Amino acid sequence: MEPALRRAQARLEPDAAEMRRMVDAAMSRIIDHIGSLPHQPAGPTRPPAEAARAVRGAIPEEGRDLETLLDLVFDKAVPESFNSAGPGYLAYIPGGGLFHSAVADLVADAINRYTGVWQAAPALVQLEADALDWMCTMVGYDVGGTPRPGGILTSGGSIANLVAIVTARRARLPEDFLHGVLYASDQTHHSVAKAAVLAGFPARNVRSVPTDDRFRMDLEALRGMVAEDRTAGRAPFFVVGNAGSTNTGAVDDLGGIGRFAREEGLWYHIDAAYGGFFLLTERGKERLRGTEAADSVTLDPHKGLFLPFGTGALVVKDRDDLVRAHAVDADYLPSQPAEGEFADFSTMSPELSRPYRGLGLWLPLQALGVSTFRTALDEKLDLAQVVFTGIQKLPHIEVLAAPQLSVTAFRLRPPGLDDEALDRLNERFLAAVNRRQRVYLSGTRLHGRFALRVCILTHRTHLERVEMCLEDLQGAAEEVLGAITV
Repeated sequence: MEPALRRAQARLEPDAAEMRRMVDAAMSRIIDHIGSLPHQPAGPTRPPAEAARAVRGAIPEEGRDLETLLDLVFDKAVPESFNSAGPGYLAYIPGGGLFHSAVADLVADAINRYTGVWQAAPALVQLEADALDWMCTMVGYDVGGTPRPGGILTSGGSIANLVAIVTARRARLPEDFLHGVLYASDQTHHSVAKAAVLAGFPARNVRSVPTDDRFRMDLEALRGMVAEDRTAGRAPFFVVGNAGSTNTGAVDDLGGIGRFAREEGLWYHIDAAYGGFFLLTERGKERLRGTEAADSVTLDPHKGLFLPFGTGALVVKDRDDLVRAHAVDADYLPSQPAEGEFADFSTMSPELSRPYRGLGLWLPLQALGVSTFRTALDEKLDLAQVVFTGIQKLPHIEVLAAPQLSVTAFRLRPPGLDDEALDRLNERFLAAVNRRQRVYLSGTRLHGRFALRVCILTHRTHLERVEMCLEDLQGAAEEVLGAITV
């Protein structure tokens, strides 16, 4: 064997001692990183372009020392990012990065078994199917009933929404589907409109339904729009209900939309990417009543179950709808499992090659038990109320969206300022909060008004960090209000 080939083989296939050294080197940094999360800045400290240029470099012809590379990642790259795994990250929709799931991903990547088709790894596929059955039960589907519910794991809610639209298109529309119309509220995540375009619909076919003063879909407006489109010769076929919108955490009248969808023969999809796992709590069950009426539901375990980013899900009332939309045979594929008993994900999703996402969901659920997640989610609902109560005590605060789940939206509104000046003031307010680096908030626009948001959804956020948030909001409010010149 040529010396160069021998060296290449040795580097591609490290021995046991080298594997332990590599894992130990990474693990020591990971443990230090997680331990320091409460003390790290809540957001980036340098301009984005500056941070990117600091690590830019060509891929080398010869390899570099692992320790040096890990230092670059942990010392230069990681700190210049949203600290979305930290307790102070209250922006957008947080993702916690549960360590149990990280261990599962290491195992899944190391064993590198192929789970795209059932026959290749039937037991591993079954573990994933068990986790999906659990989610089907959570939303209210009867996993022992007919039709049989089912689902797939995806990279996130965007792909889940795309699969839902394609599945609905195949179930409700003819091959010439360009007259099909979709309905989503003006608070629905933009991934729905994007998915519709990717599924082949003109952007104009996605109708934006207005919302009420609590940012919930106006059902009467929906009725009128569907009737108008039918009269015009278009084909209404798909409606989305929000089970916790991104902007405000708003929960639509899920039961009411479901009844209307059934009357009109529409595919009813619920986007519960953010809010769905609150169904594990008693308060969540009450606020999210009606999920069982949906034909499909998007869920994001990397949100409400605190998993690392990259684990979304779509569950459907009838698993055969997924199969009819996605199954394509080929001579080189192995035979499918016995009808009805087992799931073959290659026939239910766009993917054939796929990572084994299932272990990252199944292992933490098994190791920790559902009650652990229920308790944590109940805490987030409690903390949202603490934020809501505390914010109302600040001077000149206008709450634009009280928490329906764990999001609160608000702004400063002192007298004497027009809308444009109020927007500028609140942009400065947000910047003043984030400069303190104990919490990181995001802003948005609600019916045209710039607002700040607090979203509590990491397993590491507890009362002491919420109290820091309220302290920083008070300090930042005093700072920017004191700078107003009349």
